[in-house]
Amino acid sequence: MVNASSNNQNQYEKLIRLLEEQLAHSNQQNEALSKQIESLTEQVRYLTKLLYGSKTEKTKYNAHDDKQISLFEDDSSFNESEHTEEQSQQTISYTVVRKVQNKKRNDSLHENIEVKTIHYHPDNTICDCCQCQMTEIGTTIVREEAEFIPARMEKIQHIEHAYECRNCKADLSQKAQIKRGKSPQPPIQRSIAGPSVLAKVIYDKFVQYLPLYRQVKEWDRYGLNTNDKNLSNWVIRASHDWLLPIYERMKNIMLKKSILHVDETYGQVINRSDGKPGQSNAYNWVYRSVPSQGPTIVLFQSSLSRARSVLEGFIENYSGTIVCDGYSAYDKIEGITFANCWAHVRRYWLKADSKNGRIGVKYCDDLFRLEREFKHLSPSKRRKNRKKYSKPLVDKFLSWVEKSPFYGKNALAKAAEYTLNRANGLKAFLNDGRIEIDNNPAENAIRPNVIGRKNWLFSVSEAGAKANAICLSIAETAKANGIDFYQYLVRILKELPNLDIQRNPEIINNYLPWSKTIQAECVK
Repeated sequence: MVNASSNNQNQYEKLIRLLEEQLAHSNQQNEALSKQIESLTEQVRYLTKLLYGSKTEKTKYNAHDDKQISLFEDDSSFNESEHTEEQSQQTISYTVVRKVQNKKRNDSLHENIEVKTIHYHPDNTICDCCQCQMTEIGTTIVREEAEFIPARMEKIQHIEHAYECRNCKADLSQKAQIKRGKSPQPPIQRSIAGPSVLAKVIYDKFVQYLPLYRQVKEWDRYGLNTNDKNLSNWVIRASHDWLLPIYERMKNIMLKKSILHVDETYGQVINRSDGKPGQSNAYNWVYRSVPSQGPTIVLFQSSLSRARSVLEGFIENYSGTIVCDGYSAYDKIEGITFANCWAHVRRYWLKADSKNGRIGVKYCDDLFRLEREFKHLSPSKRRKNRKKYSKPLVDKFLSWVEKSPFYGKNALAKAAEYTLNRANGLKAFLNDGRIEIDNNPAENAIRPNVIGRKNWLFSVSEAGAKANAICLSIAETAKANGIDFYQYLVRILKELPNLDIQRNPEIINNYLPWSKTIQAECVK
């Protein structure tokens, strides 16, 4: 009986342990499912906000210090009018004194526009009373209006004249003396496109974002019969022959600077050399210098890949600091320090729409508020103030993230992981007053490429994609240096074909957007 009782006891204990193990396993599964449900719920909330909510990164708690937030703005009952059956009969009279303001028109003509006047006189200047001739006593400008005179096409015939010396020709002992006038070289041999036409095509595509196939009808209206294939070939030839030397010189100058902003965005190339289908993403990289290191340079690079090798190939032998986002290609390149973007960090915490997410955003907002105060300081003073005010805030923020129990795959955990993995890069701006706290200069520089992509959609060939990158580089660098891009193009395409830039490459220095001659003649 004792043995039987002992066996039953052991069986009960085994059964209890088994049930406890099953319960623990079930609890673990429930906990995992709860985390998964929480993560999915957060994703649904975030996607719903993207679909229906405000697209701005501004938040209610990001108001300026001099503005008060309404105590009642979260309560809808305070936004509705009061409903009563009987309104007060009291009438209050008051006077509002308005200041007369000279409102500036938001549309006007430039001062150098030619003025054409049209005068209106009475049909009859004989006095109706005494029949005497009336004398003019004044004029009134009734209105001013803008008149558009459409562009017109001209056919320019370059005719070379030849002269000979009849006297030498009559003397058989003398060599014949002949002189011939020499016309300037065209930007594209055996092509009808002159410098002004090429400049207009490139300007309309890369500043007005007008695709080539849409330009065809406009050129036909002006009197030039062509097609989009011809226009594409013109852009490729002009960019390769005359804009590429300027691009290469700007690249050499840029890579001597110690700080660069870098970013990339996708594109599309139909005929790829790597065998991938045309629907695969190609990429455009952008590189921008900082104003504190001389004239601003913006360069685009077309590539089929987003790999680190593309970046390494462009910045070969470069040594300095690159300000960038958290993409993995921006890492572990010898001789380069990577400074990460705080705007990207803030976006991660903004996605974590929770109490802790708002705390993370608040830390970032405080840093940006300090940067606005330091904006106009010299780099040395900026660095000193960052050490005094920004560094304690950064250290406090990173310490808070490190000690906080953010685990799992939710937005809060992703924000914490993104921040801690890039802690060293996020601290880089504290040690150099020339480094910006964010990568907004590069993101702003790449925006024209994104706008253009929505219009011209894709490049047929890699040569076309490269031409796009070169033209965008010249256009954005010209704009950054206050140059009229169209006038600049006309001058380049008219003069460079007649200069020996192969033997004397230093000539290119006179055609950089910040050179004295270009600044004097092509300024906006």
